[in-house]
Amino acid sequence: MIQAEAPRLVLASASPARRALLSAAGLQFDAVAADVDEAAVKRAMQADGASADAAALALAAAKAQAVALGGLPPGSVVIGADQILVCNGEWYDKPGDADAVMEHLLRLRGHAHTLVTAVSCWQDGALLWQEVSRPVLTMRAFSVAFLEAYLAMEAGACCGCVGGYRFEGVGKHLFDRVEGEEAAILGLPMLPLLGFLRHQGVIIG
Repeated sequence: MIQAEAPRLVLASASPARRALLSAAGLQFDAVAADVDEAAVKRAMQADGASADAAALALAAAKAQAVALGGLPPGSVVIGADQILVCNGEWYDKPGDADAVMEHLLRLRGHAHTLVTAVSCWQDGALLWQEVSRPVLTMRAFSVAFLEAYLAMEAGACCGCVGGYRFEGVGKHLFDRVEGEEAAILGLPMLPLLGFLRHQGVIIG
């Protein structure tokens, strides 16, 4: 794989998982955290009756635009991404503490949920491309004893994860079945993104 010297590639995210996915693909990029009030955007979209797909795309675009307006060199390609968990028609937010992680997992236990995962790429104020992936994860009916052991290991690390779990770690033990690209579960649909970057000339194909 050969990455072109230009344009500059920028990830509009502070997510370690998304940074790891791009790095594992051999890409050179800068990571800049986007200053976006995600909760406010989601509330506004829900009030307008928007779908989870539309809300995730709006959040991904808002992050990319916020970083793009931060003084990047002209021509920089900015990648924004966001993820909304939907279970039985309800949108879930990131749990703020260990108690909220437990509440999330008890509600998700025994059910399938969808991780609506959006990516939005911008250049010089214009949308170049966007995509939504929808991996579906079926959480097994684990025991309370298992959940307590899991929380003892992971709760502090999962407060910033939308489902209250890290699928890249011991969170895999929570599930019976998953459908979809693992990278999309982790927050960035890599196969569609790499295809776009090849088409755009960021990756020399």
